[in-house]
Parts: sequence; C-alpha cells; structure tokens
Amino acid sequence: MLLQNWADSIAQRRPESIALVDQHDTLSYGELSVISNQIARTLLESGCAAGDRVCLLMPKSPMAIAAILGIYKADCIYVPLDIHNPLARLARIVRSCQPTCILATGDSADKLDGILDQGGLRNSLIIGWLDLAQLKRPANSQDFTLQDVFSCPPAAPLCRSKNDSPAHILFTSGSTGEPKGVVITHANVIAFVDWAVKYFGIGADERLSAHSPLHFDLSVFDIFGAQAAGAELHIVGSEVTLLPHKLAQWIRDAQLTQWFSVPSLLNYMSKFDAVNLHDFPTLKRLLWCGEVLPTPSLQYWMQRLPHVSFTNLYGPTEATIASSYYTVPECPADKRQQIPIGRACGGEELLVLDDELEPVADGTEGDLYIGGAGLAQGYWRDPEKTQSVFIPGTVHAKGMQQGRLYRTGDRAFVGSDGLVYFVGRNDQQIKSRGFRIDLGEVEAALSTLSYLRESAVVAVADQSFANVAICCAYAHAGEFAVTPTKLKSDLGNLVPHYMIPSRWQALPGLPATANGKVDRRKIREMFESDETVTRRQA
Repeated sequence: MLLQNWADSIAQRRPESIALVDQHDTLSYGELSVISNQIARTLLESGCAAGDRVCLLMPKSPMAIAAILGIYKADCIYVPLDIHNPLARLARIVRSCQPTCILATGDSADKLDGILDQGGLRNSLIIGWLDLAQLKRPANSQDFTLQDVFSCPPAAPLCRSKNDSPAHILFTSGSTGEPKGVVITHANVIAFVDWAVKYFGIGADERLSAHSPLHFDLSVFDIFGAQAAGAELHIVGSEVTLLPHKLAQWIRDAQLTQWFSVPSLLNYMSKFDAVNLHDFPTLKRLLWCGEVLPTPSLQYWMQRLPHVSFTNLYGPTEATIASSYYTVPECPADKRQQIPIGRACGGEELLVLDDELEPVADGTEGDLYIGGAGLAQGYWRDPEKTQSVFIPGTVHAKGMQQGRLYRTGDRAFVGSDGLVYFVGRNDQQIKSRGFRIDLGEVEAALSTLSYLRESAVVAVADQSFANVAICCAYAHAGEFAVTPTKLKSDLGNLVPHYMIPSRWQALPGLPATANGKVDRRKIREMFESDETVTRRQA
C-alpha cells in the first residue's frame, strides 16, 4: 500500500466523483489520477529516478496536490517549499535536500530565480512549470511545462516504492539556524490515516477542509484523509483566512462536514464573534492540532455548535500528524479547565518517563515520549541529531519492553482519569499559530546582523490570538541605536514572518547568570512585567 493508491482506487470505481475544489478549479478523482500519472511520467522522462527529491514551490491548489501524487508515482520523495519563506531559508532547504527537480508556477518565479542563483543551481536542476499561463518550452532542454505533461500517456508508470520508502521530507525549525528535515514514510502516514478515517467515521459523501499550508504536516491528513474516504477536499484560499467573518461564510457556502486547523484560527474567529448559534449545519466534526486551544475559545465554539463533535489532536512532525486524541464529551463548565491531549491513537504509544526512562506515577510530571507506527525515519542526513532524540528500544526496571521512542521535548503527566495532560516545553521550542518555532533559529539569524553585539529571544504568554509573544532583548554594536523597525525588516529576509519577534527591548548589555550565560529567566520576567517595551522602542 502506498499513499497514491487511495485516489487511484476511487478513480477506478467512481471516476466522476469530485476530489478537489478551490476557487478556480475542480478535479474529479478520474482527472486527478490521469494528471498525476502524466506528471510522474514527465518526471521520469526528464531524468528523475527512484529516491530523488522533488521540491514543490507553488501555492496550494488542485494542481499542486496532483503534483504530490505524481512525485510519489515516480518513486520520488516530495519536499514542500513555502513560497512565503525568505529566500535565504528556501535556499538552505534546497541545498540540504539536493533535489533533482523543482515543480513551480509563475507565482513563484522570482523566488525560484533567487534559489537557483544563490545555490549556483541554475544549470543543474530540472524545472517543471505546472502553470497554464506558461506553456512555452523553457530554454533549458531539461525543463518542461504542462504542455509536456499533457502530452504524456495517461497510464500510471510502474512503481517500485515500498511501504517503508520515504514519502516526503518536511523541514522544521532548527536551533543551529539550519532547518531540520524530518523523513516521513508512506507507512507512517497510512497508519494514522487508516486509524483516523475509522475513528471519525469519514464517509465518501463528505466535504473536508484543506486549510493548512503544504509544508505543514496537518495538510497531509487533509489530503490523504479525504482520498482514503473518497471524499471532497475543499481548499481554503489565503484571502479568505485573513477575515474571520469571510471565513465563516466560506464554511457555510462550502457546506463542510469537517474542519481541521491550528487552534489560533479558531481563537481568532471566536474573538471576532464570527460564528452564529447553530451555525454550519452540515458540519459534523471540528479538529485542531499544533498547540493548545484556550478553554474559553473552546467554550465559545461548543456553545454555538452543539451538533458538532470537538477533538483535540496532539503530535510533533517527527511522529506524523498526530499521536494522541481527545474528543471533548461536553462543554467545559470552567474556563480554567485543562483539556487533555488524551490517549494514544491506534498503533501509537504515549509514555511519560523520568530521566531513567522509567514511567512516573500518575499525577507526576515527566518527559513525554512517543512510540509506535508514526515515528519518522529520522532527520535527513543528520544521524547525530536523529540519535539524540530517537532512542532505541529499552527494558525498564519493571520488565516492560519499550520499542523505539521519540523524545518530544514536552513535559506532561497522566491524570487520575488515565489521560495525558500537556504541561509545556523543556527547551527553546514553542508553538505559535500552529507553527513549531525553535527560538534558537531566530537567535542564529539575529547573530548574522553585524550591528548587533548580542541578542536573546524568549517567549511569554500574552492575550493575542496566538496566546504567545516572541520577544527579543538586544544590545547594538555601534554608537547608533538600532530600532525594532530595522530589526524586523532585516530579520524578515532571514526567517519566516511567524518567527519575527513582536516585542523588543534594547539594553546596554544582556543580563548574565553566575556562570556567564545569558540569564533568560530575567529577560523573560522583564517582558512579562512590561508589555509596552516594543511601543517605547519602535
């Protein structure tokens, strides 16, 4: 079984059924199967071989999803590139994964030119232009357009990938400033999707949302959850997401049966009171993953949509989409009530362990580990980092065997109800608006700015819809003051917008601990006690 098999199976039985919908295009399962076959054949004819990486630099669309299936059918590995990322970060990802081909559209032409120029890759990569507006064959004889794709035979090429073959590499924030590539296999995704479709009872007559960007692992469930059930996938346009009342109307018009997103979007809609009582009558279930949904926001949604089921999913990229679930049985009575991350999904295992990898007593905080079918192969070409967090099987003192585990870096405890409760991070990683951010990567980028002598980045809780503020304390190197406006502008060329601190404080020098290290606790306390520092310094 491979990921592309679900869509092809539906195409054989119900070719006219709608697979993908956005504001511009609609693709049936039959059309999706044929186009993905043609993309696969074009990749192979252009020189791609089994195991080659193929980057996708294009907005989410029916054609983009067809391209993902085409990459799999060519026995290649899919690597999504976020078109909104800074050029420097995209170039680092491309250098790391060393693709044979990049599939792009006209919307990404400027970014693509920059990537090719920065890496000296202009003559070494195949470029596939999957854009109806660009049908003329490019100057490079290796490159191809949709015209070449559509001229290929519609039958699928022979596929040699195995269940445990890598399907995609998702790059996440890394503390050294270099993004980390998580290698996910076909089997990893299939295990979760099989469980989820059965648990949620997703049927062929349903309409699912596709809100998350393609470089975010939630999108993997959007795509393959729909295809496994033979359901319709409705792609949420970026212009809709920006306005909560417009997004609410889009959900009504699309007559969705399932919504899946990061909690910050739900929190955003609740703060703007965008949902009516008994709204979205076709909606069956609402799922969220990626960070904590504030209980007051959950109360807002559950009070307005009593006909909908609400499920909290938890899991890092390294464990494939989600590893635990908790379907909230009733609207919380207390806004301070903590919502658990719940129980392990089918084939998964959640363990709260101490420093000796022994299970801690119920109610006692410990380190959260994940085991089971979702564990990624590791980090792309980084065995040292892989070995540091993916630990081999062990036998603890009580004689219970534990298989390979992933150290999440999260703290948790098991409640008296047997459910797992998330406590927080024990390192510099945070979740903001669903994005995993390593504060060390932000600091590494700041360290490249010559006019800064030193800087430190911390996160504090706040009242924004993201529920966390990234804060930066800094000391400049020259005699002239450096403004947050300049820092934001220069940092924006190095890291994605969601990593840029929202609060800043200039200091003569950063506070230090007794051993000379930056005293992050004092810096955090400074930002917690004074929320006006950005306005004073801007």
